[in-house]
Formats: sequence, structure tokens, C-alpha cells
Amino acid sequence: MQNQLTLEASTFINFRDYTFQDPRSHGFRWVDIKHLRLAAESFGGREPLAALIGHEQFRNDYAGGGVLAEGARHGPYWLSQVTPDAYEAVSREESAHVLWRWARRFGDVPAKLRLDLQQKVFDSLAAADQIHCLSGLGDEAVHDWGRVHEEFHEFVLIDRSAGRITLLVAADD
Repeated sequence: MQNQLTLEASTFINFRDYTFQDPRSHGFRWVDIKHLRLAAESFGGREPLAALIGHEQFRNDYAGGGVLAEGARHGPYWLSQVTPDAYEAVSREESAHVLWRWARRFGDVPAKLRLDLQQKVFDSLAAADQIHCLSGLGDEAVHDWGRVHEEFHEFVLIDRSAGRITLLVAADD
């Protein structure tokens, strides 16, 4: 299924690149966004999720290792434990609430960061036909050093009109 997806673009928003009133308020948080072109025949059922999980860009531990062609980790989880059934459909409102709560964890975010989050994260949420959230997989799914993130939020956005699937990870390190 990997050939059904082609990486179009990626964006990394590092909170440390913005000026907060309290210099520690960035909390080592960041958002990683990957837009992938999805073949039209892949939009049925859970196929987009399966295609994404099978794609090389999904093999990222989000702890400095980057994308590894033979990686065995995805975020805090063993890659083998992440399946399409690990995702639950969520509403735009619910996903936006989770992400804004996380972004404001240490207080208000600077205006420029708020604008960048709106344009790159929340506008993508608004355009999505479907939003899926990686739900807690349980302790047995967490890899040997998977607890390096205090918070880890992952959403998969499917935008049929754009022929795109977006992997959106918001976390800290």
C-alpha cells in the first residue's frame, strides 16, 4: 500500500522559535505535519490509515531519530502495535480542543505562533473530511524508551477534495 502515498510536503513548528513572555513557556513543544498525496482508489474504509502506517514517513520515533526506513518505533509506541483499529474518529471540535489545550498548557501562545498554528494546523483540521486520533494503546504498546514525551497527540486528517492525508503530531521532548 505504500505506493498509494507520496510525500508532498512537511512542516515542523518548533515552539522554541517563538518569543514567549516567560522564556520557559515553550515547554519544548512542537508540531510535525506531513502531507501525503493519496491515490483516489485508497479512500475507502480504513485503507488510508493502513497505507499511512505502511509508509516510510510513518516510521519516526519523534525523539531525534527521524524517519528510519527500517524503524520499529512510531512515537512512543512499537510500530507493530499501531494498526488502523488503534485510531478513532473524532470531530473537528474535539481535535481542535485537544490541540489548543495542549498549545496553551503553559499560558497564552505568542501571536505569531497562534497565526502559524491556525494556518498550518487548524485550517487543515477544518478542511478534513475525516479526522482520526491515535488512541492510547496501553502500556504494552509503549517501546523501551517511549515515555520521553510528556504529551503525545497524533491525528490523521483525510481531505478527499485535495486527495491528501495529513499526519499531524503534536508533542514535547
